Amino acid sequence: MKSKILVLMVLVALVAAFTACGGSDSNTKKIGMVTDAGTIDDKSFNQGTWEGIVRAETELGIEKKYLKPSGTTTADYVREIANLYDAGYRFIVTPGFKFEQAIFEAQSRFPEARFVLLDGVPHAGDYNVVMGANTVSISFAEHQSGFLAGVATALQLQSGAVGFVGGMEIPPVQRFNWGFQQGVAYANANLGTTVTMDAQDVIYQGTFSDVAAGQQLAITMFDRGVKAIFAAAGGVGVGVINEAKARASQGQEIWVVGVDVDQFNDGIYSGTSSVILTSAMKRVDSAAFEMIRAHLENRFPGGQFMTMDATNNGIGIPAENPNLRPEVQAQIQDILAKLKSGTLTVSPEQGGLIK
Repeated sequence: MKSKILVLMVLVALVAAFTACGGSDSNTKKIGMVTDAGTIDDKSFNQGTWEGIVRAETELGIEKKYLKPSGTTTADYVREIANLYDAGYRFIVTPGFKFEQAIFEAQSRFPEARFVLLDGVPHAGDYNVVMGANTVSISFAEHQSGFLAGVATALQLQSGAVGFVGGMEIPPVQRFNWGFQQGVAYANANLGTTVTMDAQDVIYQGTFSDVAAGQQLAITMFDRGVKAIFAAAGGVGVGVINEAKARASQGQEIWVVGVDVDQFNDGIYSGTSSVILTSAMKRVDSAAFEMIRAHLENRFPGGQFMTMDATNNGIGIPAENPNLRPEVQAQIQDILAKLKSGTLTVSPEQGGLIK
């Protein structure tokens, strides 16, 4: 009898320990997200990430929850991560580089949790990257996405000037710019276009929040005769879109190339007419969904840096582009296939050449 009681006590202890470690099936399927300064319907990284989680709810049967911090400091982000953890969420997705220091702290503070950091790497503010075994850092091939948008823009316009407005001059934004320039150059060299992109029309505003500054930059460029601006700039890009909408409402034919997600609806100025020519997309929804699926299938690649690119459908332009001619769409699909196969490569460096 004593041996049976001892065995029972051991089993109870093991079950309690397993549950405490987040090993229960209910905890395994509890997927959390902390938003950054934006909202869950920001048509950018927050929304894209959440859509991937919503898809996982539908297809994989997970339980989902997101929290929006009251501020934008590392402490604010860590506080909401802790709140999710205390509520039993052991798998937490964070969208964007603003979470780098928060995940650096959280990965050691909550070793039993798993973290997905999109578009960033964990560090203590010194950029010395420390990847925990419970963290996956996912980056995106922005240069490929920018390249496709550049080719599409050149093919649609055929001639004239284009520009670029970036937010902060950080690597992801730079790669968008460099890829876009290569796309325009590729179309000029191989597809019969004569589109120009002058140095004066390539500008980093320095923030992701100054809407008014973005609009003023757009005014200057459009007044110089630029036909389309690729805006990879967050709120600064909103200013660019606002100026384009105002001009389009007056009959001027000018365009904006969106970024991160399909921004077509953001550019609507009358009925279903939009100033968004196309968008250079990062498929953060796919990244979030695939990491959740890997987690549930016990193949979570903890401690790894991963890249979403053409080969794993991590980048692209929208499948539906009402402002692109069908033949342009077809040519872009051909080019995307070449990127996937490796027969065409785009450089992630400034001044890089297409091969």
